[in-house]
Amino acid sequence: MTSISPESPLTSQDAEALLAMISARADVQPGMSERELDHVEERWGFRFAPEHRTLLGAGLPTGGRNWPDWRDGEPEGLAKRLAWPVDGVLFDVEHNSFWHPDWEPRPAGPQDALELARTYLAKVPVMVPVYSHRYLLADPDRTGTPVLSMYQTDIIYYGADLVDYFHHEFGHPGPTPDDHRYATIPFWSSFLD
Repeated sequence: MTSISPESPLTSQDAEALLAMISARADVQPGMSERELDHVEERWGFRFAPEHRTLLGAGLPTGGRNWPDWRDGEPEGLAKRLAWPVDGVLFDVEHNSFWHPDWEPRPAGPQDALELARTYLAKVPVMVPVYSHRYLLADPDRTGTPVLSMYQTDIIYYGADLVDYFHHEFGHPGPTPDDHRYATIPFWSSFLD
C-alpha cells in the first residue's frame, strides 16, 4: 500500500488489508452501507474524508472504548469524542493560559477569554475520531491528510495519512523520509510547527 492521494485513493482492497491488521485487537463488523454513512454524516454534521469512508465501508472496527462505533454507539459517547479536539483546546485556554497566536489579544478575564476562544473554535475544521485520540480531518474533498494524535494542545502527527497511521499504530511502521511534507490542516497544523 502506498500513500493516499487523489491520484492513488484508498481502495476497498487496501481498506480490507488495513482492517486485517487490527483483527486480533478489534471486532471488525460488516462494513457500513452508503446509506448508513450518509446518516452518520447528517446526524453529526460532518463529512468523512474519502479514505475514512472507504475504510468504514469495508468494515467497522468496534470493541472497547477506543473505536468509535458509528453504527450502534451511544450518542453521548460519540458527541464527546467529536468534541474532544475543541474541548481540549478550551481546557488549555481555561487552565493552562493557552492562547493561539492568530487570535486577537487575550481578554483579561478568564470567562471572557473562554468565550472568545469558543467563537474562534466554532470555525475550525472538524476532526473525526479514528481510534482513541487519533483524529482525521473531516473533509470529503481532501484525501491523504495526516492522522493527528490530539490531547488538549499536545497535538502530534501519528501518520502521514490513514495507511501510514495504521502501520504506525497497529503494524510495522516504515520510516518516514526526512523530506516528507505532511498535508496541512487549517488551524490544527499550527500546533505541529
